Amino acid sequence: MSDVRSMPSNPQPAPAADSPYAWTRLWVALALMTLGGAGMYSMAVVLPPLQAEFAIARGEASLPFTLTMLGFGVGGILMGKLSDRFGVIVPVMIGSMCLALGFTSAGFAQNLVQFAAIHGLLIGFGTSGTFVPLVADITLWFTKRRGIAVAIVMSGNYLAGTVWPPLMQHFIDSDGWRATYIGTGLICLFAMPLLALALRRKPPAIAGLSAAPGARGASSDPDRPLGLAPDQLQWLLCVAGVACCVAMSMPQVHMVAYCADLGFPAARGAEMLALMMGFGILSRLASGWIADHIGGLRTLLLGAALQATALALFLPFDGLVALYVVSALFGLFQGGIVPSYALIVREYFSPREAGTRTGTVIMATLVGMALGGWMPGWIFDLTGSYRAAFVNGIAWSLVTSGIALFLIARARRGPLVPQAA
Repeated sequence: MSDVRSMPSNPQPAPAADSPYAWTRLWVALALMTLGGAGMYSMAVVLPPLQAEFAIARGEASLPFTLTMLGFGVGGILMGKLSDRFGVIVPVMIGSMCLALGFTSAGFAQNLVQFAAIHGLLIGFGTSGTFVPLVADITLWFTKRRGIAVAIVMSGNYLAGTVWPPLMQHFIDSDGWRATYIGTGLICLFAMPLLALALRRKPPAIAGLSAAPGARGASSDPDRPLGLAPDQLQWLLCVAGVACCVAMSMPQVHMVAYCADLGFPAARGAEMLALMMGFGILSRLASGWIADHIGGLRTLLLGAALQATALALFLPFDGLVALYVVSALFGLFQGGIVPSYALIVREYFSPREAGTRTGTVIMATLVGMALGGWMPGWIFDLTGSYRAAFVNGIAWSLVTSGIALFLIARARRGPLVPQAA
């Protein structure tokens, strides 16, 4: 194999790709992403007490989540560069410290401005250290099972949504949101650096990494993917990413508040959010298998259409049992949307641009999450209910569906349709 780096005296054989160590590393990365995901889901349960304590409108109370997503997006680019230069342990350690400092500082915030700034600058930025770098690192440790490995590590984001909301809601109810935030910060401070120490080894030298076995090169001309200029396809994917995630974040951010407005305890809303995220894990894992058979574009279309269907079900059904069922369906329907963008990039762009192209689309999805966290609160303040917010989410999902249909139609014009491996 080429490009094998020289080792110091008494060298030890480097663990190979797809080795037992690679799988151990994968589970450590999953745990780190689950812990780091606290920053993304804390606002879902702290929103009602925050609104009550600071005497602010729902739209204003949604601002910290928006800034968290923006900090996450910008931080992902910076953390990715740090990972490329120094290895994954550096951004993970920085992220751990930012999360610890952010949650602890937010627990002492005296007004919304302080709280929102901390969420954007520390919590959002810190969360990014346990997302993009970990996903990028895992791709270097797997070749034959890269797809399922990436699906597993990215499921940490949903596993965080399953674990953190009910856990934080329990302690918010018993000890208040400030003590809960400080306690979360201490968990990040002590647990995450210990796990990060397991990631000190550098990845093996893998020949032909950008063209791993089983990877599909769907376009015979990467300079004209789907007959478009590369930047044109990039922009279409970014618009689709913004649209799908505006719709996706509405229930994720506002479910607890929505249940409270319907007269149900906040704990029921946190349970629904956890159920949503739990089924999202199943969806994310299954989407990899589905995409292997129908391709990334059709997987995107399927997820966006089903997401719109699930959002529509929130309109006629607002009973407690019905909301549990619809929340589960929403999680099951939308979990495979974001991973499909990485597959589309691998299928239609040059492998040399995969990292940059994927990172750009992921940034767009985070912008969508940020916008989607704020927009329903603003609509609620205007209308006094969430019904119009659900309709808004359906419309955004249909935008993504339309873009996917357009790209599938272009793929059918020539020999550009991905073939199953």
